Order: sequence, then structure tokens, then C-alpha cells
Amino acid sequence: MENNDIIKIENRVYKKPSLLNDSHMHYCPGCSHGVVHKLVAEVIEELGLQEKAIGVSPVGCAVFAYNYIDIDWLEAAHGRATAMATAAKRLMPDKLVFTYQGDGDFAAIGTCESIHSCNRGESIAIIFINNAIYGMTGGQMAPTTLLGQKTATCPYGRRADLNGYPLSITPLLAQLDGTRYVTRQSVHTPANVRKTKAAIKKAFQNSMEGKGTSVVEVVSTCNTGWKLSPEKANQWMVDNMFAKYPLGDLKNVDAEKKD
Repeated sequence: MENNDIIKIENRVYKKPSLLNDSHMHYCPGCSHGVVHKLVAEVIEELGLQEKAIGVSPVGCAVFAYNYIDIDWLEAAHGRATAMATAAKRLMPDKLVFTYQGDGDFAAIGTCESIHSCNRGESIAIIFINNAIYGMTGGQMAPTTLLGQKTATCPYGRRADLNGYPLSITPLLAQLDGTRYVTRQSVHTPANVRKTKAAIKKAFQNSMEGKGTSVVEVVSTCNTGWKLSPEKANQWMVDNMFAKYPLGDLKNVDAEKKD
């Protein structure tokens, strides 16, 4: 080797997905949405589905998702994302169709649409962000708010006798015949980020292969709504939310068939 030969070694550990726009994100520092957005963009890019992806985002913190991920988007009324996704997938079965919804949207006003879309087995992917609070509108109690958890509308903590119990909707969906893949993940550590990315990829592949409904719940933080620093919010999630919303696959028909 001559002295003037140049050896270029690249050890890249991070790069911005090409589908992420340069728009400044409106999410609070430490919010889980930004991480999940990056994963969605990465998976679409890696699967080569840039021209076939259709995202559906309704009301909530992610209402402006179309500003950040450069694909086709549909804007749904509050809670109606899976209904709109159903129409899009039936009209264009060759497309990747997915929804991106928060817990208030998916498990409160949209409960009917969520359950029946999954029960019909629509070949859509659902990304469900569960941070146990209404983040966008000021930190009110959500269906997923934990017992004893304080919010703007239950300042002394959620009570079962007054407010009912937290709704863990994902296990309900796993029981439906129309769901193919149901999983619960998080993005608070690098290892968990990798698991969530793999889950999103599987859900998107199922949509493209017409295999039925896939649901990826991401147990997330809302450090602003919880009134905690990002670091303390992550720890609070680990200490409190995972007991009610444990991570892992709840249903994986493909894995069951292999067994």
C-alpha cells in the first residue's frame, strides 16, 4: 500500500432518516413522540415504501405528524383514524396504511372505531402512544391514567369509585380474531428502541401482506403533563406504568404457527 493511499472507514452509529423533514418539532423536550417518529421514518425507508405509505393522524399531540415525515397523510376527525384507514386500505390494498394515535384518541373517543376495525381484521397497522394523560390539551385524566395518578382533572389522584379503572385496551384487542400481531413496547432505552423498531417493521409488513390488523402500543412519557424532568419521567414510567402495562408481545399469530 502506497503512503498516499487513503483508507476511508466509516463507523456511523446514527443518521437522520431521509424521510424526516427539517421542520422544527413542536414536541416537548424528552417526549417519546420524536423517537417514535424517527422509527416510523426509518422503517418506511428501509422497506422501500416511501411512495406507498399512507399515515393517518387525528387530533392529539401528533396532529402535525405530516410536518415531520415526508409521506402521504390523511387527517382524521378525533377518534376516527382507524375508520379512515379502513377506507384507504380497502380502496388501495397495495398501500401501507397505518394510524398514529394517542391514548385519548384511540382508547376514549375512538374506542368504537378501534375495536371494530381490529375485529374486522382490516390490514392496517396501528401505532398507539400510551402516556396515561391528555398531553395536548393540558394534562387531563385519560382512560389509561393510573389509579392514584394526579392530573389536571383528578388533582388528588385517580379513584376507582369516582373515575373507574385504567383501561388496558391492548389485551382486549389481542383477543379479537381480526388481530394478527399485538405488542406493547417502549422507547426509553436503546434496547427498547430497537425492539419497538422491529415491532413497527413487522406491523408494516403485515399491512403490506394483507394479514389483518397489527397494533403496536408504545408505553410513553409525558414529562410536561406529569410535571417531571425527562429523566425522572422515564423512571416514573418504569416504576409505575410497566406494572399496569407490561412490555412484550400479547399476540403473534405468525410465531404461534411456527410453534
